[in-house]
Amino acid sequence: MLESGYGTGSENSLKRHGSTVSLQSNTYSTASGSSFKRSSRNLREKLAELETFKDILCRQIETLQEYFDYCVDNEAQTAPNKGSTPSENKRVLHRNNRLKFSEKLPVIDFKGEAITFKTTTAAVLDTLEHCADLVAQREESWRNRLDREIDRRKRGENLAKSYFAQIQKTRAVHPGPDLEEGPHSVLADDEFYDAVESGLDKMEEEQELRERLKCGQAIPITPPPTSPANSHRLWPEIDRVVKQEVSMASLGVGECGSGWQLFAEDGEMRMFRREEEMDGMVVDPLKAVHVVKGITGHEVCHYFFNPQYRYDWETTLEHMIVLETVSEDTLIFHQTHKRIWPASQRDVVFWSHTRRLPNDQDRDGPDIWTVVNNSTEHPDHPANAGKCVRIFLTVCLLCQTRVDPPKDGAPVSRDDITCKITYCSVVNPGGWAPASVLRAVYKREYPKFLKRFTAYVKNQTKDKPIMY
Repeated sequence: MLESGYGTGSENSLKRHGSTVSLQSNTYSTASGSSFKRSSRNLREKLAELETFKDILCRQIETLQEYFDYCVDNEAQTAPNKGSTPSENKRVLHRNNRLKFSEKLPVIDFKGEAITFKTTTAAVLDTLEHCADLVAQREESWRNRLDREIDRRKRGENLAKSYFAQIQKTRAVHPGPDLEEGPHSVLADDEFYDAVESGLDKMEEEQELRERLKCGQAIPITPPPTSPANSHRLWPEIDRVVKQEVSMASLGVGECGSGWQLFAEDGEMRMFRREEEMDGMVVDPLKAVHVVKGITGHEVCHYFFNPQYRYDWETTLEHMIVLETVSEDTLIFHQTHKRIWPASQRDVVFWSHTRRLPNDQDRDGPDIWTVVNNSTEHPDHPANAGKCVRIFLTVCLLCQTRVDPPKDGAPVSRDDITCKITYCSVVNPGGWAPASVLRAVYKREYPKFLKRFTAYVKNQTKDKPIMY
């Protein structure tokens, strides 16, 4: 009956409809049959094909479902009557079928739709299989890349360990110019500075640890014997340099000469420098002005000059000895500073002199105190004779105390005291180091030193009587 039904009515239109749908589906099927197997298609293209096949299947399912629904709905209406004769039932059934398939049944090429549906589903399965293969290939590719990256990193770590082990061995056995300070060092300026900066930070950490372990106990040093300084062979030089440095420190920045640059500013602290070089080595003069409450100039100079406190605030100090005691106010030091790789280790021999100066500006105020350090020579410690490079320096610490007496007549406390500190220095580090590195280190370390030292003096004197 179904075949006879398809043969009645709009036969030509049914054939055209079926052939059109079948051609469209077969076109996708043929195209997919050849394209699914091509490895050049990526996953995104295959997903697009699946979307197309999904639309085709949805339309085909809707068409078939419409036919099946019609068949179910009309089955009861066209069934023969049980009380009628066979000949009557036959006529009724023939009439109902003719009416259903010729007038009401949807125009469907059932055989063509079934073939198209089968072809489309096969294409979907083929595409899904191809997608699974692409995903597996991609996963395998990423796994291989991950394995290669892990192997590469392991090889890099092993090479780095071997390289640094060789560096340590080379440095321990035979330090060379490629790793050490020198004009032919292979280290770039930023690498050189990073190494020096790390070394300085480590020294500060070690100093903080020593201060915590020390628990406030001072290093016991036997007081040196006294002798008149003016009879010493260095006295003419000492007196001349002290007067010269005090005079320069007393002048303002504008009066000292042109070229001063402000390079650090923190609260009351101002630090200036001039860029100067000597034989290719940076020897930038430095001038710092700082105001600190709660301490006197005598106290600042006392802790700066006295050797028993030197290890407390000088973080780079490795070894210090007093070579000669000229007098209570004049000593000759030899200091060896900790090595900061890749720079060579430094040492310095200098005389240090402290004195009290009359306060010409304020006759009734406290006097001015100063400490001047200047490089010198000593027969027992010639310059650059060993592993250390000799530093040459001139340093002046000038401190002036200001007292603001309480208005109510109460005793002067540390809250009423202010100390103006002027710090001047010219340091020639000797040897060789990049100019940019030295200036970067100076810019970093000088402000830290001045703040650290004044904080140390305040901490040492906070519970002690005022020393004018």
